[in-house]
Amino acid sequence: MCAETPDYKDTLNLPKTDFPMRAGLPKREPEWLERWEKMGIYDRLRDKANGRQPFTLHDGPPYANGHLHIGHALNKILKDMVVRSQQMMGRDARYIPGWDCHGLPIEWKIEEKYRSKGKNKDDVDVVEFRQECREFAEGWIDIQRDEFKRLGVTGKWEKPYLTMDYRAERIIAEEFQKFLMTGTLYQGSKPVMWSPVEKTALAEAEIEYHDHKSHTIWVPFKATNGTGDLQGVKVVIWTTTPWTIPSNKAVAYNHTISYGLYEVTGRPEECWARIGDRYLLADALAEDVLAKARLEPTMYRRLRDVSADELGALSLIHPFHGAEGAEGFWDYEVPMIDGDHVTDDAGTGFVHTAPSHGQEDYDAFVARGWMDRMTHNVGEESEFLPHVPFFAGLKVLDHKGKEGKANTAVIDKLVEVGGLLARGRMTHSYPHSWRSKAPVIYRNTPQWFAAIDKEVGDGQDTYGKTIRQRALTSIDQLVKWTPQTGRNRLYSMIEARPDWVLSRQRAWGVPLTCFVKKGALPTDDDFLLRDETVNKRVLEAFEAEGADAWYKHGAKERFLGNDYNPDDWEQVFDILDVWFDSGSTHAFVLRDREDGSEDGLADLYLEGTDQHRGWFHSSMLQACGTRGRAPYRGVLTHGFTLDEKGNKMSKSLGNTVAPEDVTKQYGADILRLWVAQADYTADLRIGPEILKGVADSYRRLRNTMRFMLGALSHFSEADRVDPADMPELERYVLHRLAELDEVVRKGYDAYDFQGVFQQLFNFCTVELSAFYFDIRKDALYCDGDTPRRRAARTVMDILFHRLTTWLAPVLVFTMEDVWLDRFPGEDSSIHLQDIPETPADWRDKALAAKWAKVRRARRAVTAALEVQRTDKVIGASLEAAPVVHIEDAEMLAALKSVNFDDICITSAIQLTGDPAPAEAFRMPEVDGVGVVFEKAEGEKCQRCWKILPDVGRHQHPGTCSRCNEALG
Repeated sequence: MCAETPDYKDTLNLPKTDFPMRAGLPKREPEWLERWEKMGIYDRLRDKANGRQPFTLHDGPPYANGHLHIGHALNKILKDMVVRSQQMMGRDARYIPGWDCHGLPIEWKIEEKYRSKGKNKDDVDVVEFRQECREFAEGWIDIQRDEFKRLGVTGKWEKPYLTMDYRAERIIAEEFQKFLMTGTLYQGSKPVMWSPVEKTALAEAEIEYHDHKSHTIWVPFKATNGTGDLQGVKVVIWTTTPWTIPSNKAVAYNHTISYGLYEVTGRPEECWARIGDRYLLADALAEDVLAKARLEPTMYRRLRDVSADELGALSLIHPFHGAEGAEGFWDYEVPMIDGDHVTDDAGTGFVHTAPSHGQEDYDAFVARGWMDRMTHNVGEESEFLPHVPFFAGLKVLDHKGKEGKANTAVIDKLVEVGGLLARGRMTHSYPHSWRSKAPVIYRNTPQWFAAIDKEVGDGQDTYGKTIRQRALTSIDQLVKWTPQTGRNRLYSMIEARPDWVLSRQRAWGVPLTCFVKKGALPTDDDFLLRDETVNKRVLEAFEAEGADAWYKHGAKERFLGNDYNPDDWEQVFDILDVWFDSGSTHAFVLRDREDGSEDGLADLYLEGTDQHRGWFHSSMLQACGTRGRAPYRGVLTHGFTLDEKGNKMSKSLGNTVAPEDVTKQYGADILRLWVAQADYTADLRIGPEILKGVADSYRRLRNTMRFMLGALSHFSEADRVDPADMPELERYVLHRLAELDEVVRKGYDAYDFQGVFQQLFNFCTVELSAFYFDIRKDALYCDGDTPRRRAARTVMDILFHRLTTWLAPVLVFTMEDVWLDRFPGEDSSIHLQDIPETPADWRDKALAAKWAKVRRARRAVTAALEVQRTDKVIGASLEAAPVVHIEDAEMLAALKSVNFDDICITSAIQLTGDPAPAEAFRMPEVDGVGVVFEKAEGEKCQRCWKILPDVGRHQHPGTCSRCNEALG
C-alpha cells in the first residue's frame, strides 16, 4: 500500500459478535440448566402446545439402583431428541420420566447390608424391611434424576412416575385384580427358572447366558418287557444335569429318527459296559456314544433297525429301581414317549425326561394328562428334600451359586448300582440370573400364572379373545416398528412363549392381592376369592398406605371384612414379577395422569433391543390382558454400547465410558452429537478417538453458527428483502432450504437422527461454509447498503432461524447459546420456538438445475486455481483471471447470466465456447470444462483486494469503483 493510501479496514462491514469460538460447554451447560428450571420451560411448552395434536413418548423406567452408564445416556438422549423434535414440528410432545423401584436388586442390596451385620432378613418386620427398600430407591432416584438432567433431557422432572408411589401400587394391584376377575389368573405347579441364590422364580427377561462347565453322563435304562433280542435291552440317555436323574419319569424318542440295536462283543478293562449288553441308540450317534464308553468299533456290532412302534411298546425301570435303602422310592414304570423335541444332533437320540425340571418335559406330560406324576424333590435352596433317599439335604448349587454336592452324589450312586455307561465334562451356554450372575435351575414350584391362551371374557375382543391373539394382532395391525426387525423378534417370542409367571417369592414389591380357600384345589371353582367388594377395600388401603397395607397386622380380617370367615381363607404373600409392575405403567401414566395420553396409548416406546423380551413384551401382555390390545402405537429399539474396538464394556477390562466423564471433559452436547451421528439401530461404539472426531464436527458446526451471528449484527426488519427481489444465488439457497425442510421433517418423524444430522452437517460445511458464505463474504464485507448485501443478510436470517430450530433437538445447549446471543431476554429460549414453516414457492427446480451446472463449473475453476496456489504462482484466488472453456452451450449460457467471477472469487473471468487448448486444466468428474490460468490485470483494490483495471481512478485513493461508491 502506498504511504498516502488510507487504511480502509475500519470501513469494512466485518462480522461483529461476542459469540466465543471456544464453547466451554462443561462449565456453561449447568448455567443453562438452572435457567431452564427457573423458567419452568417444560410447563411453558405445555401451555404453548395447548390444543395441539398430542405426542406421548412413554418412558421405560430405569431401575433405581446405581449411577448411570453410557447405555442409559444413549437411551435418554434418543428419547429427548424424539420429544424435542416432535414439539418443534408443532405437536404437544409430552415426556414424563419414571423409575422402576421394586424388585430383587434393591432387596438384595438391603439383604447384603443385613448379612454384613450378621443380621437375618427373616428376623426383621416385613414392613420395616420394605421401608428400607423404599428409602434406598428414593436415594438413587434423586441421584439419577440429576444425572439425566445434566444430559439436557427435558421432562416433568419434578413429578416423575414411580412404581412405588402409593397410587402406582394401587393401580398395579388393580391391574392384577383384572386378571383375577376375568379368570386368566391361575395357580399351577410347573417348572420355572429358579435362582437358588436369590430364592425366587425368574422370568426369561431376568436371564442371561454364560459359559458353564457341567457334568455329562450316559445312563442306561433297562427294559422290563422286551421280547426276543430286545429282552433286557438298555435305552441309553445323555444329560448335563445328573441331579435331575432322581426325578426321571420317562424317556423320550422321536419316531423320525433312525435307531439301531447294538451289542457289545468285547471290552477293555476299564469299562462299565459288559459283553453281551444290548443298547438302543440313534444310528447317527451310536459310534460317538460307544466311544465315550471306551468301546472300539471292533468291540460291538449293530444287530438291526428298531422301529418307533417297538420303542413305544417298551417299559423301562429307573436306574435306582430296587436299590438297597431306597425303600421302593423309584420302583415305578418309566414309559417310552414320542417327542418332537428329541433330535440326533447330540446325545444318544433318547431324552431323559423329568417333567418337574424342564419345560419340554413338562409339556409332554401335560399333553398326556400325567400331571399326577410330577415330582417335588428339590427345595428353594436347590436342596434335595428330606423324603428323597440317598440325597436328602444335598444341594445342586450352594448359597453363592457354586456347585454343590448333589451332582457328584448322584453320579457316584449310579456307579454303585451299575447305572452308568460313561461320564465326562463339557462347557456350554447355560442360564444365569442377570442380577446375582449365578446359575439357575429348572424347578417345579407352585406359582401364579396368567393364562395367555384362555379366552379373557372381558368383551374387549377387537384384536382377539386371548392374550396371545391380542398381542400378535396388535403387533401387526396397531404398532409401527423402528426398525422393522423389531416386529419379527417380538412376534416370534410371543408366538412361542408359555404362560406368564407372575409370582415371585420375595418381599419388596406389590403383592398378589388375592385369597385362596383353605383345603380347596387350584382346579376347584371356589379356589380363588373373586369379590369386587374385597378388591375395593384393598385398593382403597393401597391408595392411602401403599402396598405395605397388605403386610400389616390384621390385614386379612380388614380386607375380608364381615363377608367371609378369615379362618377359611389364606392370604397370598408372593409379590408380582417386577415386569408386571413396569408393564402396568401405561395404566398409571398414560391413562391415569392428566398429562398422560388422551386415549391411554403411547405414540412411542423406546428402549434397547433387550426389551423385546423385557418391557415391550411385558407391557404388551399386561395391556392385552386388561385393555385388549397393545399400549403403544410405535416401538423404537436401539443397540448396545461398545468400546472403540467393538468389545462389550466391562469395568474389569477398563474400557467403560461414563457419561459423567464425557460431560466433564467435553460437555453433554458432544455426547448428544455422538448419538445423533451414529446408527442407533445397530450397536454403537464410543471411546476417546471417536469423541475427538465428534468434537471436531461440533467445532465446524459452531463456526458456521458464529459466522452467521457476525454477519447478522444489527440486522433489522428494515433490511429484509422479499425473495422475489433477491439475486439468483440467494433464491437458490432458499430452494435448498425448502428441500432440507422436507428432509428434516420426514427424518425427525421417522426418528432418523443420523440422516437428519448428516444432511444438516453437509449443508453447513459444504453448501454454506465452502460455497455460499465463501462467495458472499465479499458482498457482506465490502458492499455498501446494496440490495445484494441486504438479500444476503435476509437469507442469513432465514438460515439462522431454520438451522437453530433444526439442530436444537440435538445440540440443546449450543443452540440455546446461539439463540440468546441474538435474542437475549429472561423469557427467550430456542426451545420455545417451532421449526418455521417454509413457503412452497421457495422451490424452483429450474433454478436449481441451472445452479447445479454453475457449481460443477466452479469446482473445475477452484481446483485449477488450487494448483497455482500450491505452486506458489498466486497467493490468493483474487490474483487470477482465468479463461474458462465450456463445451456445453446451456452451461455456458448459465455461467454468462451470473457473476461467475464473484462465484469463483476471482478478480475477473473470461467465458468462452471455444475448444479448450491442450494445456488447459481439466477435472475428470467435470466433463467439458477446461480452465486456462491467467493473472488478473490492474491494481489491487486496497479495500476489497480485487485486482482490477480501474483501481486508482476514483475519488478514494486505491479503490475500485464498487468500493469508491461504498465509501460515499
